[in-house]
Amino acid sequence: MTPKILRQGVAVAALAAFASVGTAHAADEFFIADPQKNIAINGYDPVAYHKAGEPTKGVAEYKYEHDDVVWKFSSAENKAAFKANPDKFAPAYGGWCTVGASKGKKIATQPHLFKIVDGQLYLNSSDGAHNLFLKDETGTIDTADTNWKDIKSKPATEL
Repeated sequence: MTPKILRQGVAVAALAAFASVGTAHAADEFFIADPQKNIAINGYDPVAYHKAGEPTKGVAEYKYEHDDVVWKFSSAENKAAFKANPDKFAPAYGGWCTVGASKGKKIATQPHLFKIVDGQLYLNSSDGAHNLFLKDETGTIDTADTNWKDIKSKPATEL
């Protein structure tokens, strides 16, 4: 193999590896309740779900832009934790409803309808959806993961 072909092959392999790994949310259309403000998950602190175990409103003083979306935090410590590892703290499916994603839809979520499963934050849209999720967390997540590959870059209005 000539050096040029070898370099091209390495470049293609590197590009394929990057495309398959990348960031979990880079192509997502995030759930944004108010598009003019472009604030993720209704301004709730994604780290607080993990640390406090409950939804906690973030404040403008601790905001951070990631993936072209504004994230708010309730403390400098939470902001720093998110900056260090956004994929660990950002909600699954761009903050859209987990049950909705399992049905191939993007449905707005309610901040108090959440569960952390295996370190991942999952949000839901209604009490009914949340109860369905709680009855079959693994099945719902598996189906949502499969569907998300097809719907993540499609606008909610087209689903």
